Amino acid sequence: MDLRQLGALIAISEHGGFSAAARALHTVQSNISTHVARLERELGVTLVDRTTGTLTEEGEAVVGRARRVQNELEALVADVASVNSEVSGTARIGIIGTTARWLTSRLLERVAEAHPRVAVVVVEATTTSLLPQLNDSMLDLAVVALPISDPDLETEPLFSEDLVLVTPPDHPLGARSTVTMAELASHPLLLGAKGTAFRDDLDALAAAEGLELRPKAEVDGLRLLASLAFEGFGAAVLPASAVPRWYPGDFRTVSVEGAPGRGVGLARRRRGLPSAPARALREVLFEVVHEQATLQPGCHLPAP
Repeated sequence: MDLRQLGALIAISEHGGFSAAARALHTVQSNISTHVARLERELGVTLVDRTTGTLTEEGEAVVGRARRVQNELEALVADVASVNSEVSGTARIGIIGTTARWLTSRLLERVAEAHPRVAVVVVEATTTSLLPQLNDSMLDLAVVALPISDPDLETEPLFSEDLVLVTPPDHPLGARSTVTMAELASHPLLLGAKGTAFRDDLDALAAAEGLELRPKAEVDGLRLLASLAFEGFGAAVLPASAVPRWYPGDFRTVSVEGAPGRGVGLARRRRGLPSAPARALREVLFEVVHEQATLQPGCHLPAP
């Protein structure tokens, strides 16, 4: 087993077939086929379905490990290069959309100033999409909604934010300064998808008072949920950072009584030491959050 074989299998997974993998690796298809066939013989299983070009269940398991190996090798090279010189290499971070809106530009600017040889790759997605990418070593770090319950990941709190109800101007609750969970339960709402941390927390708050929230629509993605509310499609409970100060829409924001808010934190894999570029990115991230979070309405830093 060698790195070229693992790299060929990863490329098939990411690009959808032998031909696409060969183009991505700047080689010919016969080389990709040879690497995969040798790996299959060594492991005694079929890794790629030749009729569809997709990975088998065994292939998916091998790719998961192969990505971790590849990530560790990249980290090794970056760490060695950084011992006697400035930090260099690539760091990959995922950020949930509502936070990415105000954090990303400042984070990239600050990393470029402090570590000009670090290339940062940013992926914007929901928490439910970012966690598998983090586990599969496609990301080094991820800014996600808390809590998460994955035993292979560890988290550090970044900030918390209040919950607000965003309504069209003519909504019955739009003229209120605050609303209760009982009042929310009396109106259909735009809600996150079941199984997401934000939706589950809202449902738990309602259930604690013997209530059940009624969905007008269910959307996995708070930025899209916010856009629907801004455009007047319905009322939505959102974290405060989902409502940018500069947004020009005609809508109302109302505080939600008794809601503990949403926690946002930084997640990374529990096993293995992050690479030098990833450690540098984490350090700058905490600096930027410390400076910028309290400038966002409704956001609060954790207690010292």
